[in-house]
Amino acid sequence: MTVPDIIVMKFGGTSVARPEGRTAIAARVTEALERDASPVVVVSAMGRAGAPYATDTLLGLIESLPSDPRERDLLASTGEVVSAVVIAHELRAAGVDAVAMTGADAGIGTDGTFENATITEIHPAAVIAAIDARWVPVIAGFQGVGPDGRVTTLGRGGSDTTACALGVALGAEAVEIYTDVDGVMTADPRSCGTAMVLERLSADELFQMARHGSRVVHTPAAELALSSGLSVRVRNTYSDHPGTVVADIASYRPSSVATAVSHSVGIARIRVAIPGEDDGAAHMDALTRVFRAMADAGVSLDMFTPSTTTLLFTVREQDVPRACSVLETCGLTYELRQGLAKVTLIGAGMHGVPGVMARVAESLAEAGVNLLQTADSHTTISVLVPADEAVIAVSVLHDAFDLSS
Repeated sequence: MTVPDIIVMKFGGTSVARPEGRTAIAARVTEALERDASPVVVVSAMGRAGAPYATDTLLGLIESLPSDPRERDLLASTGEVVSAVVIAHELRAAGVDAVAMTGADAGIGTDGTFENATITEIHPAAVIAAIDARWVPVIAGFQGVGPDGRVTTLGRGGSDTTACALGVALGAEAVEIYTDVDGVMTADPRSCGTAMVLERLSADELFQMARHGSRVVHTPAAELALSSGLSVRVRNTYSDHPGTVVADIASYRPSSVATAVSHSVGIARIRVAIPGEDDGAAHMDALTRVFRAMADAGVSLDMFTPSTTTLLFTVREQDVPRACSVLETCGLTYELRQGLAKVTLIGAGMHGVPGVMARVAESLAEAGVNLLQTADSHTTISVLVPADEAVIAVSVLHDAFDLSS
């Protein structure tokens, strides 16, 4: 039997939680079947904190009690299982043959890390069998099983990654990520009133947006889209807006210097005094000891800037206690500043273009934003600013690079 083109359709928790959302999901799946596609549905847990089956609500049941990561994952995974069963029932009520599956049923294997697992393999025989039988598989996102068969979850937003990983494993024609906004926007609309929906962006730009604070798509999902060339579209469950097409780098031609602005808060900066200024070998040894000790402690460093006397870097505020403990164990003195934010300008068109950093610095200075540190790559320029100035910085850069047009 020839299997029609597979479309992986991921629906977020706000869509699954509402009766009108579930009706819209059934309509989307029916439309796919009518155009002779083979839909594979991936679902998140229902709603946000406070909703009965939301992940935060479930974890709240044991919040005040001793718990271990294995049991937290086992509990957290049930939210998506509930969604899969409910949506499968909704589809059958709409006349669509459907079957609910857990991550294990779908053959999703992980590295076994609790609460932040990485998908390492997918054996989708059961999914393919359902498609061959003209059933729509409805798969619980956000989860898989480790090498020992225990349930593990993929971190917040992990259903996006489930969808993209299945898309790669099944050779899908496309992955469609449905949410409650019209697509990927040029900035967080809660921070920038002139933010617009992007018609098109590159997979690298999507990855950079996710990595630097945008919550539209889970970072590992964006990374999969980048590395695999997978066709991805981000759309609104409730509207006919065409959404945002994520283009492969080879076929993408940027039309402007910048595409979007992302930001993340809860950042701390640490300035470490590094000994050995007059002894290159001793200085390098001190630097590498810091880097290795931080890695062994599980502390991720960002925006790091070494000099002959200091090492400057940022960490998430939640990692500050561990980072400070590492430095004290190493016998190093340091200065800590918390309450910061990182604002990042993203654009595949900025590489090799002179004056982009000058425009960033000038626009922030004119707005009175304190620029504390910078970092850049081929497609990004990040600035460190006080957290209470982050929203201003986002709007200023959005306007300076005319992203609302």
